[in-house]
Amino acid sequence: MRHYETDSASAAGRLVALCMVVDGNMAPSELQALQRSRLLEYIDIDIDTFHGLVNDLCEDLLSTSVRHEHVVLDEKTIDALLGEIQAPSLRRELLRAMWSIADADGVLADAEATLLSRACAVWSAESRFVQQETSALATR
Repeated sequence: MRHYETDSASAAGRLVALCMVVDGNMAPSELQALQRSRLLEYIDIDIDTFHGLVNDLCEDLLSTSVRHEHVVLDEKTIDALLGEIQAPSLRRELLRAMWSIADADGVLADAEATLLSRACAVWSAESRFVQQETSALATR
């Protein structure tokens, strides 16, 4: 799996892309949810760059994570991808968009649920995001 700089647009975009393809189907409703979320504007990448991230992610997944014709991500890989996002505000925006995208087609697939629950566990609960950001600002 490629490595991206911490809190970069590429690292954030890849997580969104993963949320969209982890169930094996990128539904049109998921693309619409991405557009409604305005996340690409927030992370400052255009749709063509995002499509490039989707292609790169699919190449990486096909070369490292295919088992019996299914993409399977282990916890260590998911944690490594989540670990590239450290900023609490970026984590919040990503988590919000990822939930919207995963829910857009009306089905929360097991792989989507696994990714989202792991993001919540690794990144902590929403209340801790606020506490961490507030604490960081107070110490500056």
